[in-house]
Amino acid sequence: KETHRLDFNRPSPHVPSPRMCTAAPPSDSAPHIVTCSVGSSSERPGSLRPPRVEQLRGVFTGRASPHHPLPVFCVQLIKVYGEDNHSRSLWVSSGASAREVCHMLVQTAHCSDQENWALLELYPSLGLERCLEDHEVVLEVKGTWSVKGDTRFMFCKNYAKYEFFRKPTLFFPESMISDSADVSKGLMSSELIQNLLKSGTCPEIQGFLHIKESSRKAWKKVYFFLRRSGLYSSTKGSSKEPRHLQYVADLDDLNVYSVVNSRKLYGAPTDFTFCIKVRLRSSGDLKILCAENEQTRTCWTSAFRLFKYGKQLQCNYQLSKSAPRSLEGSNLTDGKVSRLVAMDFSGKAGGRVIQNPMEAESAGREEGQAWRRREALRCSLPNLTSAARPSSIHKTQPWFHGGVSRKEAQRLIEKQGLVDGMFLIRESQQHAQCFVLSLCYKLKTKHYLVIPCEDGGRKYFTMDDGLTLFIDLLQLVEFHQINKGILPVCLKHPCVCVAL
Repeated sequence: KETHRLDFNRPSPHVPSPRMCTAAPPSDSAPHIVTCSVGSSSERPGSLRPPRVEQLRGVFTGRASPHHPLPVFCVQLIKVYGEDNHSRSLWVSSGASAREVCHMLVQTAHCSDQENWALLELYPSLGLERCLEDHEVVLEVKGTWSVKGDTRFMFCKNYAKYEFFRKPTLFFPESMISDSADVSKGLMSSELIQNLLKSGTCPEIQGFLHIKESSRKAWKKVYFFLRRSGLYSSTKGSSKEPRHLQYVADLDDLNVYSVVNSRKLYGAPTDFTFCIKVRLRSSGDLKILCAENEQTRTCWTSAFRLFKYGKQLQCNYQLSKSAPRSLEGSNLTDGKVSRLVAMDFSGKAGGRVIQNPMEAESAGREEGQAWRRREALRCSLPNLTSAARPSSIHKTQPWFHGGVSRKEAQRLIEKQGLVDGMFLIRESQQHAQCFVLSLCYKLKTKHYLVIPCEDGGRKYFTMDDGLTLFIDLLQLVEFHQINKGILPVCLKHPCVCVAL
């Protein structure tokens, strides 16, 4: 059992990074503290002991709410789950943000990097899940839960948390946004975030969504408008006239969740479902909305976050970029690939940068074809034995997920953020001794079959009918981190499941 303590003595509850301090029991003069007792769900009941609980017994008297905030020096035990359903128990102070708790979990779980980790709030029985914002206070979120519910926290990767800052055109189709001051005037996707952050002026998100009627099981197609003042629906087609607008919800009082398995749980017409849940209310007060495609759903959920938090999200984004990246050294999957340039070393001048894009693309194809010849020669060397690089080396890699199904692979990629280049490799359930590369591109998951083959008496893996051969899956991944090959995008972000 390890004990860690973080000091959050800061001017703002979500600006600085936590620092490690020596252990000491909480007292009236101590700053905000998070104490972590490392354990798992299989520990003996007596293995987790809070520091001097008898002094804190009078603190845990009620649920947190805007009217009854948590005491300043309150410390509570929370349980955080990993994606493998194993858990870790943490002693968390009343001022600890989601970003700070994630930093603690990264350290105690010995994660290989500190980027893109997130804390998710899950309602398993309702199929609801959402990513906590970095600045949200964890105990305040927990305080809104029902005592008898099955709500839990989950620690996992989320690569798409701030992706709309990098690629606004992918998240906000121009057909869905308009100028709130002049409804006849359209807005460029890049202007939406700039106007919101610089001048505070909000555009208007609009479009058709399916909504589940509370009194019946039927779904109804309704035209919605999202403004800074709240969410509205039109009672007459797509009319924006005030007499046709019906008030639906206030942004300050709600959270937006993605819905898992919505067809089975709610009879949704599509899989692209999200939910508006008012805080501090019963689970029966849910507004289930369904979009036609993933881009539309992502546009709505991202707009809810931007309109609600505004510049706070930009601050969180800047802090996430300033955080240290890798704990074990840098690699090519953290964005450095975009800074590589094509060079030609065929002459005697020591190499030249290839300026012509067509020439660079041709050189890339030639390099891919030469890969096979180089590796075949390397494998034929006498000092290279099968024990040096066993065929099962992929089982030790974080991107390998064993025999998960196609549906489960898509769910994992969706949960960790639909960003271009996120990938995992799994065993094929339809083809013996084959594997499948599942890759995210343009908010969709594509699957590529990896088949074994023989050449010159040696076994290889290929995805292009033997044109390019790899001695193992690790080499296949390393190659496609630099070269697209037959893929639409290079492999960038491994879909990983950390063990808590």
